[in-house]
This record gives sequence, C-alpha cells and structure tokens, in this order.
Amino acid sequence: MRVGLTGGVASGKSTVAAILAELGAVVIDADLLAREVVEQGTPGLAAVVEAFGPTVLTADGDLDRPKMGAIVFNDTEKRRLLESIVHPLVFARYAELEASAPKTGIVVHDIPLLVESGRAAEFDAVIVVDVPHQTQVERMLRDRGWTEEDARARIAAQASAAERRAVATFVIENTGTLEDLRHRVTEVFEELRRRAEA
Repeated sequence: MRVGLTGGVASGKSTVAAILAELGAVVIDADLLAREVVEQGTPGLAAVVEAFGPTVLTADGDLDRPKMGAIVFNDTEKRRLLESIVHPLVFARYAELEASAPKTGIVVHDIPLLVESGRAAEFDAVIVVDVPHQTQVERMLRDRGWTEEDARARIAAQASAAERRAVATFVIENTGTLEDLRHRVTEVFEELRRRAEA
C-alpha cells in the first residue's frame, strides 16, 4: 500500500514518520532525497549552480541551504525553477527505492509539498499532520531560531491547512503530548494495515 504523508512546516510530520517506521512501515523521505540529489559532485548540484550561479554554494562547495531558501521562498518563479531541477531527480530516486521495498506492507512517502505538487491522487491513502497556524510559528521561532517574518513567509509559500485536509484520508492533529501523537499514529497505522490486507 502506497501512502502519502504530508503536513505544513513544523507540524511534526518527521515525528509521525519516525513512529510509522517504528511500527513497521517503509518510510521514504523526500527531504532526505532532495538533499541527496544535490550533494557535491551530483548532476543535480551542477544544474542548480548553472541556474542560480555559484553564490548558492558554501566555501566547501556544498549547496548553501539557508541562502537557497532565502532566494526561492519569497520568489515563486525562482522556487519553480529550483523545483523543476530537483523534483524529477527526487521522483527518480523514489521509484528506485519503492521498487526495492518489500512487495507486501506499507510504503510511506514523506512528502512536505505533496499537495503543492498535485500528487495526492497517486497514493492509496494520504495522511496529513496538522497543527494550528500559530503553533507552527511558535515552533519555528523556538526550535529553528527563525524570525517571525521568515516563519510566516515559509507557511504562506505552502498549501493551506484546508487544501491539505481536502486530500486527506487521515488527519493527525499534533497538538497534544508525544504519547497522544503515538496513540493516534498507531490507530492510523492499524487502519492502513487492515486496508492493505483487505
């Protein structure tokens, strides 16, 4: 069973992915793959430098993520240009990893921009991790050291909670304790397993 997992920035999606992995799901992380395809020496990084210039590199020759983020998150055209380079490379890696996963079981695709990329229909089920807007901002200020302006710009660049909920098979509200979250994720996983076996 192919499952899409998504949620806004600072929603706790990574924690949900980790719990799903503990429960036995195969988790494929888009963020991890997005980093992998632009590592030093990759055709992906060469294409990014060609599109945006060498100023997006650190002194060591790695992609300067904060600088790249600052360039694309306030500029739709530049963000689309970056996505046009990175997304096809990520999708190719996805296909490889999915092909090597066990044929039975639940494969969770952890995709932050699932709704934005219009891919929800590709999955048997979609899990959306959701928190109130203000909680996202508070977490980004506290956990990531961002300014409120940066936090709000990042949220505005993503799909709205309503757009995510519109494609959700399951919504996981992440406003309680870690135990509350674990309990809800376990419920969802058991339901997925029932559907996979049906």
